[in-house]
Amino acid sequence: MTDGPSGSERVPSRDRRRFPGISSRAYEHPADRSALVALRKLSGFDTVFKALSGLLPERSLRLMYLSDSVRVSDQQFSHLNDMLRDACYILDLEKVPPMYVNQDPQPNAMCIGLDEPVIVLTTGLVELLDEEEMRAVVGHEVGHALSGHAVYRTILLFLTNLALKVAWIPLGNMAIMAIVTGLREWFRKSELSADRAGLLTGQDLQASMRGLMKLAGGNHLHEMNVDAFLAQADEYERGGDLRDSVLKILNVLPRSHPFTTVRAAELKRWAASRDYQRIMEGHYPRRGEDKDTSVSDSFKESATHYADSVRNSKDPLMGLVRDFAGGAGDLGGKLRDTVFGSGRAGGAGRQGPGQPDADGPEASPGR
Repeated sequence: MTDGPSGSERVPSRDRRRFPGISSRAYEHPADRSALVALRKLSGFDTVFKALSGLLPERSLRLMYLSDSVRVSDQQFSHLNDMLRDACYILDLEKVPPMYVNQDPQPNAMCIGLDEPVIVLTTGLVELLDEEEMRAVVGHEVGHALSGHAVYRTILLFLTNLALKVAWIPLGNMAIMAIVTGLREWFRKSELSADRAGLLTGQDLQASMRGLMKLAGGNHLHEMNVDAFLAQADEYERGGDLRDSVLKILNVLPRSHPFTTVRAAELKRWAASRDYQRIMEGHYPRRGEDKDTSVSDSFKESATHYADSVRNSKDPLMGLVRDFAGGAGDLGGKLRDTVFGSGRAGGAGRQGPGQPDADGPEASPGR
């Protein structure tokens, strides 16, 4: 990446593979990618809403960050500025987005904006993570920018707010809940995509794992263990009965982010996949090919992913879905065993008190 008119080149602080011309399709989760491909094919869709940007708080937010946050540069938070340039160099993002540090004890990061993306890090996050962990976070946010998540998230949030104004229409609340639920499902998948971009940037899986653990348990790495943390994700997925499966769904519906243990397990699986290895070997889709991407193929890939997820899931509810799809003979008996357990009492005392969202307030589409 070139820095200014002098032509001096900024390179990563250690030897990391660079991905010239990489398309965001290389790292996007199938469900995220299918939605983005469809939106990109709607000619003029984002242009129209950019023209309506006066209706959105984007300009106000930019002024707020400029006036009441610290803009990252060579003079301020220079180590973060180096990380940002490194991330843009590695993912070949031509225009380096502005980045701000905002005073907020809640660890968070976000990428927003219609005309151009803006990255915001909170002081809680900057103080929590070490250099390599923060490098993955910055790459995560640059991944959002490269995917165009900032634009499409802002557009969809605008549409959601517009829908709220017509809630008086009969059945309007049900329609709005359907929009919000679908929107959050996409948000969650886009976070998995950005986690992958963070790994491609930092190229240090252990640092990415540590960062997610710190988001869950704070700055106490000496008290935490990656394998034990990942075992929690496995226990979460396979444990309990049908009632627990329903509670999992209800717990995740209001969230814009997947749970941290789930994110860690998803990222480790992707890091072990052939897809990741091929990218690291230099075999990945290029940006210039994006216009030729088939919407139907993307939706088929997304459908295949969800089918595979159901087939391979250890969750009791997904097991029941598999049995139903396969025409299980004693479905009633399986349902009874799934709900009440086999050979034990009905699981009294399994449900604990509700837990707050570890990622902070849902109003900001952050990390």
